Amino acid sequence: MPKSKFSRLSSNLKKLIIADDGAGAGKTASGTLSSYVKKNKAPVSAFAERTLNHCNGGATLQAALWLKDHLDHGGKLVVTIAGALSSFQVGVMLADLIRQDKVHLISATGANHEESYYRYVAHSHYAYIPRYTELTPEQEAELRDAGLRRITDTFLPEDESVRIMEPHLLKMWQDAEKKGERYFPHEYFRRLFSEGLIKADPKANQDDCWAYAAYKKNIPIVIPAFEDSTMGNIFASYTYDGKYRQPKSVVLNQNLMKGGLDYFTSLYDWYMETSKNHPIAFLQLGGGIAADFPICVVPSLKHDLQVAKVRDWAGFIEIGSSPMSYGSYSGAGGKEKITWDKLSTKSYYQIIQSDVTVAFPWIAAILLGL
Repeated sequence: MPKSKFSRLSSNLKKLIIADDGAGAGKTASGTLSSYVKKNKAPVSAFAERTLNHCNGGATLQAALWLKDHLDHGGKLVVTIAGALSSFQVGVMLADLIRQDKVHLISATGANHEESYYRYVAHSHYAYIPRYTELTPEQEAELRDAGLRRITDTFLPEDESVRIMEPHLLKMWQDAEKKGERYFPHEYFRRLFSEGLIKADPKANQDDCWAYAAYKKNIPIVIPAFEDSTMGNIFASYTYDGKYRQPKSVVLNQNLMKGGLDYFTSLYDWYMETSKNHPIAFLQLGGGIAADFPICVVPSLKHDLQVAKVRDWAGFIEIGSSPMSYGSYSGAGGKEKITWDKLSTKSYYQIIQSDVTVAFPWIAAILLGL
């Protein structure tokens, strides 16, 4: 921008503008794009730096570079998983980030958590339907009757996965009730790994399972509203003894499962202890309760528990396609979160209006140094 034009702008506006000289939008370098990428030790990151220059691509690159700097300087990262990202194989990237100590807590819907296990035990039972938008209602019913539960462009092998996992989980639940013990949902699931009760599907790669990686690293998992999942529904059916119950030999006490309040109060301790020595960033993949649940720990510590000194979230990055409407959390921008004390005016924030399956791989590649 010519200096004569730039000088006419107010000081506040000038702060928002970066000269397009290679330091702002993308990275300028001599030679062709191909030659630059081929000679770079991190070719994927190099390609991103040269091509993700503007709009959502630019926002993705800037967010990734901020996160990399945050982690390189001792920061911690919370990742939240919405939708059906586990069935869409987000674990291929997320598991590697966990193994390399780039992720320190995960908040996932009950469905995303269990679907990471489904990919582990029943990968060969998944199918792909790229032209899913062309299905007729009659064809959808045909899929239903065949036991194929569609999620956008793939099918969830629910029957096969439940057949493998439910007997083991039921026994755990029964044993816990007999002993008067209570555990979080993810703690019961982790025993499927630790006790060798399940094995990887012949076509599955256990290194692609984020739940397995989290188990090996023993990082915390938060599952708000566990009931909103297949195994959560099944657990609820075992605790129901109302008039519509059909004869069934097992009736469980629902208190053997720790729930949302237990998860939230555990976040108090985790956040306060972790933030003593580390700033904590927030990467939201999609929206909904998986994200809004953990981000609220900061304002709750401040206003509900009235803790005198609470470290703010260092940064907030969201990848999602939800429009700002009806007061939805998913569509709310970073600035709105300041009014709820979820973020401070000093918190870094970036909203990437894109498909997680498109934007997150770029962020993961840069964080992994690829």
